[in-house]
Amino acid sequence: MENRTDKNSYTIIFAIAMVLIVGSLLAFTASSLKPTITENQRIEKQQNILYAMGVNENDESSANFVSTDDAPALFEKFILKQLVIEDGKVSEDDQAYLIDVKKQQANGNAGKTRKLPLFVGEKDGQTFYIAPIRGKGLWDAIWAYVSMDENMVVQGAFFDHAGETPGLGANIKQRFFMDDFIGEHLLNESGTFKGIDVAKGNADPKNLDKTDNEVDAIAGATITGNGVSAMIKSDLKLYEPYFKNLKNN
Repeated sequence: MENRTDKNSYTIIFAIAMVLIVGSLLAFTASSLKPTITENQRIEKQQNILYAMGVNENDESSANFVSTDDAPALFEKFILKQLVIEDGKVSEDDQAYLIDVKKQQANGNAGKTRKLPLFVGEKDGQTFYIAPIRGKGLWDAIWAYVSMDENMVVQGAFFDHAGETPGLGANIKQRFFMDDFIGEHLLNESGTFKGIDVAKGNADPKNLDKTDNEVDAIAGATITGNGVSAMIKSDLKLYEPYFKNLKNN
């Protein structure tokens, strides 16, 4: 009997078989790599938190994390507590750094309870409070880890993005931008939360005034800068009650 391979049925069967084979291979690969991906994400979060509190390998101009090999041990050394703030109540959770900030934001926007992770670290006798925040840039998500002292004065920050424009908005993760936040006050002179504006018309380009609640904007990245300002104001304000209670105790 003649074996015809030019029929439509043969083409369809072949296509289905290839889809099943390729799909199975992709599913197997994804399943095999999942533990590695999860571990890399875990270490990256630890590196981000450590960077914000000044535990990093920065040189004179570039931002550098501690190594992936050293991150777990350094995280355990410098992070004294991992806290979760929920409905005004504070509890300890040694897995708080794994909380999905994006998911918790969605919960808050939907009127549900939102969990706020906060990390308490100590270095050279100084206590740091590091909060993860998330917002929207020009093209996609932006996020940060901001380190503060008990007075909500910024001690360090690490910013990152999903797809901002190279050379413009993407520069939020460059040292010259991140370092500007060090020493900036999140509260105004009367002690009310004001946040920090990434100001295009900032009259303090050298960033000498740390109480004006402003840092200099990145040229050509107005929308990304606005996203950073909004992210800081919306997310860090949620931690204000914790710091007020901290000062009163």
